[in-house]
This record gives sequence, C-alpha cells and structure tokens, in this order.
Amino acid sequence: MTFLSPAKINLWLRILGKRPDGFHEVQTRLCRLALGDTVEIEHLGAGTDVSLTCSDPTVPLDETNLAMRALRAFENRTGKQSSWRMHLEKKIPAGAGLGGGSSNAATVLMGANELAGSPLTQAQLIELGAQIGSDIPCFILDSPAADGAGRGEQVSEVDFPWQLPLVLIKPPFPIPTPWAYKRWADSKEIPGILYAPQLCPWGAMSNDLERPVFQKHLLLPTLKTWLLEQSEVLAALMSGSGSTMFAITETPTQAAELADKAREWCGETAWVQSTMTAAA
Repeated sequence: MTFLSPAKINLWLRILGKRPDGFHEVQTRLCRLALGDTVEIEHLGAGTDVSLTCSDPTVPLDETNLAMRALRAFENRTGKQSSWRMHLEKKIPAGAGLGGGSSNAATVLMGANELAGSPLTQAQLIELGAQIGSDIPCFILDSPAADGAGRGEQVSEVDFPWQLPLVLIKPPFPIPTPWAYKRWADSKEIPGILYAPQLCPWGAMSNDLERPVFQKHLLLPTLKTWLLEQSEVLAALMSGSGSTMFAITETPTQAAELADKAREWCGETAWVQSTMTAAA
C-alpha cells in the first residue's frame, strides 16, 4: 500500500525551560502541509526480512532511519515479526525542520498497523511514536493541526479552519535539532531582527529557536527580513529547528510568485517550494 507522509511547519515554538530528563519543555502548534513524501509498505508475511529503500541517496537505510525504528518498535509492541518491504519517495528535504523523518515514522506505524489487521489503537500508536521521536505523535492524530506540549509529544487536536498558502525556503545546509536546543539558553538576539510574535488570526507566530540558529547562520535572519519586506507576506518564521524559513501569503498565486522571487534572491543552491497547509 502507498501512503502520503506529509510535511509540517511550526506556527509557533515556545521554549519554557530545560527539564530534568535533559529535554526542553515546549509549547508548539504543528500544522500539516499538502506537500509530503510517499511511503510504500508491503507486508510479505512470514519471516524476518525487512528491506528499506529510498529515492534520496543521502538518507540512511539502516537502523538509524526513523522509519526502520518505527517498524521495529511496532513489531516489539505487538510481539510479532514478519517480512516487510518499505520504500520512501522523498520530497521533504532532510534537516529542514519540516518533520520528514518523523512523518515517515508515523506513516510506517499506521501503515504497518493497518496491514497487520490493526492490533494497536490510535492511542497506543501515539504512545509508541512518542518513544521514538517528539514530533511523531502529531502525524498520527487525524487532524490538520495539533498543539504539542511536554517535549512536544503530548499532542491534542485543534480546530484549524484556515488553509494557508505559503512558501518554504531551505538553504543548502541542515540544522541538527539537538544542536539548536543545546545553544538556546545562552543565545542572544541580533539587533534589528524581528523575533517578537507576529499576530495572526490563527495565533501569535514566534519561534524561540530562531535565536541560537540565527546567531550561527546569518543567512537566515537576512532571509526572514527580506521575506517580511515583501508586500504579499503576512508572516515569516523559521520552522522547528530550521533550516527552513516559511512565509505565509493571502493567495496561492501570491505564494507561487513569491517562490519565483525567492529562487532569484537565494540562488540555485536553495530549495524553494510553494504549497498549502493541509485541508481539514
């Protein structure tokens, strides 16, 4: 079977402090996008052979891949091993703050569960996903938007009547999430850059991880400032721990036009994509 594995953006990400377990306490709203990978999962029956392939040659295919970890966790939870074939057709770039790996893992959990006759409930899948990665539970919820608390894994559905046109811009470098969180406490704002919440009908958009990431990667605050100067942009923000910046526009036509301008401004090394938030 083939499943859509959507990307996400964080409409806001607030860090409340460090927890005793080493993670950070956060409040965030994650919003699914129409853009996504596709995940093919085939249940081959008896045996223990698992094969994973991917259209992106830079993606690891061993036990470090979150999709593989999700399948192993599913088998451990159900106590049943089988032979499986999985293929990831990637459209979400890695290290982008768009949740590609987490979405793939959530899709594998749900897909394997369906192909195995649904031995686990949605609540059990969410609990299992939270053990693998903080963003995974939000992709298991059947909702276009979700609020995350704790380290992000405590998720709840939210009513989200908007379908927002937007542009995603990822420079040619990834940002490791642990690196960004580790440097948050000691980071400082760059004078002249907007960090304050941007008030929108769907909430106050801000991202506390912009502070450490912008200090290290000066292209990103420059890009944010440029986006906010464009007349069609309602709000611009970094997604997650980056390195993707996104800008929300009023119409899909404006998003497509902004994407063209961004490609010209950023040059050929950036990945630029116009899309929408997922429909309800």
